[in-house]
This record gives sequence, structure tokens and C-alpha cells, in this order.
Amino acid sequence: MNDSIYSKRQKDLRMVLDERGLDGMLITNLTNVRYISGFTGSAASCLITPEGQYFVTDGRYIEQSKAQVKGFERFIDMNSHLSQIKDNNLNPNGFKLAFEGDHMSYALYENMISMFPNTKWENSSMILEDLAAVKDDHELECIRTAVEVTDKVYEEILPMLRPGFTEKQVANTMVSKYREYAEGEAYSPIVATGPNGALPHAIPTEREFQNGDFIVIDAAAKYGGYHADMTRTPVVGKATEKHKEVYSIVKEAQQRGCDIAKAGVPCKEVDAATREYIGAMGYGKYYTHGTGHGLGLEIHTSPRFSPQSEQVLEVNNVMTIEPGIYLAGWGGVRIEDDIIIGQDDCEILNQTTKDLVVLN
Repeated sequence: MNDSIYSKRQKDLRMVLDERGLDGMLITNLTNVRYISGFTGSAASCLITPEGQYFVTDGRYIEQSKAQVKGFERFIDMNSHLSQIKDNNLNPNGFKLAFEGDHMSYALYENMISMFPNTKWENSSMILEDLAAVKDDHELECIRTAVEVTDKVYEEILPMLRPGFTEKQVANTMVSKYREYAEGEAYSPIVATGPNGALPHAIPTEREFQNGDFIVIDAAAKYGGYHADMTRTPVVGKATEKHKEVYSIVKEAQQRGCDIAKAGVPCKEVDAATREYIGAMGYGKYYTHGTGHGLGLEIHTSPRFSPQSEQVLEVNNVMTIEPGIYLAGWGGVRIEDDIIIGQDDCEILNQTTKDLVVLN
């Protein structure tokens, strides 16, 4: 990405901080460090104050930080990040600074307070998450590419979804293909057949696919750091009336969520659109999770579709819509798309069919 993207993000962050009466922010969450500076390594912090923007890491990342970090003065030493900030007098007394309490251990918090006792610290964990929830053109292009690879890999593994193959074999094949076609897997794939499908986040096992099994396949690619997320649930062999009933309910619920998702709609209303329909069809107690979540540099980001959410959708939020029904001892069905929120509707990115696929 070019420097102007990071410059805009840093300017937007300063505007939000100013609106909240804050002088700056200590950023310790690595995802947020990447978002605001461009750095992809495994150890870094950023400090923004009225006097400057400072990036702190250790000697492993001299060359990487030189190549990646945009808009920050770099400080590199073997001491802890807080020690480097103190030793270089980067946080003079009296500033009112935000910190990421949701991403900070209690030990680090205690060190921060003791090393900078005259700083006025304010826990403001969601500042960067909320900024990152609205995607720019570069981010949208990365997510589109990740979704395209996700669709491609799903089509390529369909011939394996038959007796003689196992959950693990399919999951491992998908990981290999994601790494060949893109940056890699967005998360550990879920491939859950038969009764294992009743576990929303099942771990692939050596269980072989059997005729009459639903197969919950929740797997996706990552590209440029940005995550896709897709679930489809085909059936092996013949689909019974129960297969058709449960599948049709989830499919209709998922479509109802997509139909109302647009800018200005409260997230809880999208959740309600899926949840109320499944409940009306008699399966409400078997729908045991939220309807979806934001996508970005992490697989689960802000905002979220849930009954408790107080968030409202904005243009260029990228979300999942993924209702499901899970019946212990029998199996489960989940259907999930990635969508871009528009002013008047949403764009569904996934091209893989949502019709019930019967694999013979």
C-alpha cells in the first residue's frame, strides 16, 4: 500500500482522539499496529502524542520496520517497549493518552502505570477497531481476492466429499490450496460430517464421509492480510425430507439477513431477521451463536450481528451473515456469505451456490 493510505488512517485517528479530548494513544495490539503503521512483525508498539508518532520494536526487525513502517519515527532496542518510550522521553508528563485495555495484560498495565504515573490514561480499546471497520478501496480489493480464492478452492475439493475420504484429508487439502493460490488459510478449516456438524466450531477428525451426512465446511483464504470467511453444507448421497427441511430454513434465514443489511440498519436487526425466522420454524433453540461479524485483518472484527449489539451498519463495512441450526447426534447446517454494506443494500461477494448440493 502507498504512504497516503497510512497517512489518512493516522489523520483519522488523531481526529477521533481530539474529539474525545485525548492527546494521543499507546497502541499495543499487533493487528492495530499493522493497520496504523503497515508493520507485519510479531513485536511492536506505536505511540502517538502531540509531539510526534513513534514506533518501537526490537533488533529482529531493523530492516523489516525500515521497509514497512509509514509515518512513524522508529526506535529499536533490546529493552521493553515501555522502557524505550521512557528512556527516549517520548511521553513527557501531563498527556492524556488512550490505551488498549482489552488487549493488554494486567502485568503490562501495571508497568505502564508505574513507569508513567503522571500520564492520564484512558481505556479506549475500540477506537482503532471502529476506524478499521470501514474499509478503503485497497482493503476491499484484498477481501474480494480472498473470497475469489475461497470459492475456487471449494469447487476443487467437491470431488473429495464422498465415502473414502476423511474430514482431515479435506481440511489439509484446502489449506494447501489456500497457500498455493493466496497468502494462506484465514483460519483452521472446519470440516464436520454427520453428527460432528452439530458442533459449530468442530475440529476435523479421521471420520470418513458417509451417505446421508451433511458436511459443514467453514473455510476460507487470506490475501494481503485480509480474511474471507465462507460456510456451505452439502449432503452426501440422498437428501432426506429432514435434510431438505432444515437446509431450506437456514437458507431462507440467511437470505433474510442479506436482504435487510445496508447502511443505517442496527446490527441487532439483521440478527433478528435470521433468528426470528428460525424460531418461527421451530428451531430457535438450535441456533446458538450470533448471525455474523466484521472481516478485516482479523477473522472476527467489529461490528457484530448479535442480539446484544448496539452498533449500526456503515457503508463499506464488510460482514458475514451465517445463521445455523445444530442438532446433537444428527448434524448441522450453516450457510455463510461475505458481504459489503452499501447505502441501499449489500453486495454478496461469494459466488458459490447456496442451493442444497447433493453429492452422489
